[in-house]
Amino acid sequence: MRIPRSSRAVTPVVSNVLLVAIVVVLAATISVFALGFSEETTETGPVVGQSSGTLESNGAGSDNGFVRIRHVAGDPIQTSNMEVVVDATAACGKHGRLVNLPVDGAGGNAIGENNIEGDDIFDERPPYLGGPDKSALHEPEYASGEAILFRIPNSDCPLQNGDQVTVRVVHTPTNSVVIKETLTAT
Repeated sequence: MRIPRSSRAVTPVVSNVLLVAIVVVLAATISVFALGFSEETTETGPVVGQSSGTLESNGAGSDNGFVRIRHVAGDPIQTSNMEVVVDATAACGKHGRLVNLPVDGAGGNAIGENNIEGDDIFDERPPYLGGPDKSALHEPEYASGEAILFRIPNSDCPLQNGDQVTVRVVHTPTNSVVIKETLTAT
């Protein structure tokens, strides 16, 4: 019995398949380097599972206006990696940001000029001169069970009962908002 032989060669088909495979591998390799897929990993911010907050009104002649944001549950945040954004535009048309934390005013006891961006709506007095008590803003880490405490003085932003202020804690390396509390003055 004889096996029929074709006069056509298989080599051109195999070479075309190999050529296409080489082009696909080269294109994938070049795209990884050119687009930076291998180097760019998405870093997620810390997760704060639960938080709470309070805001006291600061009527004329009042020493109130205290804002307290409590970290109830979740990952700790390095204070040097966070900023606190305070939006009081609904109450007094101002918004400010606490940066370069932990605070450095009054020898590390109070919010200083270097800690404020935007409108200065923050009490810069240390606790021993009537400013807010020390809080996570003074510490290297903001962890579960701790609170951020600052004061919005009446002279900078009058807060009446029912006024709202939104406070965001931002994790700066990932630019993610880890806490957002809309507080109503009581």
